[in-house]
Amino acid sequence: MSLTLRALQADSALPRLERDMLWMQVLGVSRSWLIAHDTDELPQDKVQAYRRLEARRLAGEPMAYIVGVREFMGHEFLVCPDVLIPRPDTETLVEQALERLRDVTAPRILDLGCGSGAIAVSLALARPDAQVVATDISAPALEQARLNAQRLCGKVEFCLGSWYDAVSGLPPFDLIVSNPPYIAADDAHLDQGDVRFEPRHALTDGADGLTDLRTIVQGAGLHLRPGGSLLMEHGWDQADHVQNMLRHAGFTQIASHADLAGIRRVTGGQR
Repeated sequence: MSLTLRALQADSALPRLERDMLWMQVLGVSRSWLIAHDTDELPQDKVQAYRRLEARRLAGEPMAYIVGVREFMGHEFLVCPDVLIPRPDTETLVEQALERLRDVTAPRILDLGCGSGAIAVSLALARPDAQVVATDISAPALEQARLNAQRLCGKVEFCLGSWYDAVSGLPPFDLIVSNPPYIAADDAHLDQGDVRFEPRHALTDGADGLTDLRTIVQGAGLHLRPGGSLLMEHGWDQADHVQNMLRHAGFTQIASHADLAGIRRVTGGQR
């Protein structure tokens, strides 16, 4: 078989967009280059490199892990199997956070369980006047977040530790945000699609999916300034549960916000 892009594309079982993304990765070129050079002969080593990536994708591995990047809030974040893949739904959390901070000058922001750093870095870039602190219990995840902050020039302070233990002794915050593990341990979705390859501890609390959400709500009061807010991403059927947690913890102005699919995905309140 001819080793041209046109011939190899026709021989692949992957969708066109995914094929192009893998070839761009292997050849280090743009998509327009692929179109303009689809009859060029390709070196055997590049073809073999593509085949290795293609096999990983055909086995179900997420494209984000294969190419090593994912776009979020208009920025390109480095991702690896140590962190969750940033998703468009989580942009709702960032958008609502910015809305809550609209009238706050030089806000202090805490992102609990930052993973890739997509939320913390996006907030730091959108609000250069903010003091942003991001935590994670995973050292590899925190290193990935630090790389993203450096690469995108986002001013973020990183702390290793479990939830509020990581920020013990720090001054209180104007806003706490979190996208914690909220999938129930027995949820069948954990064994389907991309999440099969993502870090399990970042997806589920090992129980009913509400444990970490409850921990964050119950501890927030000690780490928020008067009038400060807490915003959390949660599961499609958890908005009412989270609202009740916030209400019982003394929060006011409690509201839930829909994601791109119209699902109540983010819930928050004010102290």
